[in-house]
Amino acid sequence: GIPVNDKRILRICRKIGVQSSIKWSPKSCTKADRNPAHIAKNLLHREFHAGKPNEKWLTDVTEFKYYVGIEVHKVYLSAILDLCDRRIVSYKISNHNDNALVMDTFDQAVKIEPDAHPLFHSDRGFQYTSQAFYLRLKKHHMKQSMSRVAHCIDNGPMEGFWGILKREMYYGKCFTSREELIQSIQNYIEYYNNRRLQRKLHIMTPMAFHELTLQVA
Repeated sequence: GIPVNDKRILRICRKIGVQSSIKWSPKSCTKADRNPAHIAKNLLHREFHAGKPNEKWLTDVTEFKYYVGIEVHKVYLSAILDLCDRRIVSYKISNHNDNALVMDTFDQAVKIEPDAHPLFHSDRGFQYTSQAFYLRLKKHHMKQSMSRVAHCIDNGPMEGFWGILKREMYYGKCFTSREELIQSIQNYIEYYNNRRLQRKLHIMTPMAFHELTLQVA
């Protein structure tokens, strides 16, 4: 409850040796389709601002590892992020990086936000270039946008969320069960949406900023 400048906090942290987790080089799990059914233009054009909720959605898939003895196992997290309030609209976790994972994430999002018709941006992963996914977007009156090849920054805020999640929850830890890893992911997304303050949101949480924006609208 004491008002204090963040630069003072930084000086104190440096003095006592408190520092953030190391930022690791990103390793994408994107798998491009050799014969994509549908390629969309980059309509987003790195315009990472939205004036209202459900105006622009970003999506992607990332992977996590856990260990059972010496065996390495993976789970995949698919999520949709709203550019206005930076909240995670929906997410799904699966053992497989496949079409079903992406479809289920999208279906959950439109169930939560049935009246949303955002610009929908992704990379060129095989799930997003499929005809089935294109028809899903068309059914819900959404325009599709895709990053250019080898331009991860075209989906920058989504990549940024993966970095935040992994630095604060995943890197430096060794998960030894699927259940433990999934629970940690779920707990973190709940924390991120409802309790993690963001400077870009005027020191508010994504959900608090979301509610405020809806009231103003």
